[in-house]
Amino acid sequence: MNIGQLARLTGAPIDTIRYYERQQLLPPPQRSASGYRQYGDDDVARLNFILRAKTLGFSLQEISELLAISASRNDDMAAVKQAASVKLARIEAQQAELARMHAALLTLIDACPGHGALDECPIIAALGKEPA
Repeated sequence: MNIGQLARLTGAPIDTIRYYERQQLLPPPQRSASGYRQYGDDDVARLNFILRAKTLGFSLQEISELLAISASRNDDMAAVKQAASVKLARIEAQQAELARMHAALLTLIDACPGHGALDECPIIAALGKEPA
């Protein structure tokens, strides 16, 4: 199949497929006699793996590592579980930071009357404070 067919099958834009090739997440495709990229079922499976990993928040570097681990079918799954656990811990840390930011913004919004002189705005005042 050509790159357009691969894009349609996976839902990945053509530019994304080319980018993943440049990042070496996808192997260099075979070329037809006229130079067109040619892909097979393994490429579809690998690209779907990459796309699903992206939806779970894995970075391209992390996906590269997962692909390397998954290529060793005889290895133990402990490395995959460890990678997923590390990713989950990072997501939980991000959630905690977002919750902190949410609470801080909510406090500032509640403190601001929304009218009056700007030099009395608690939001501007808080943003202008020196870091602790």
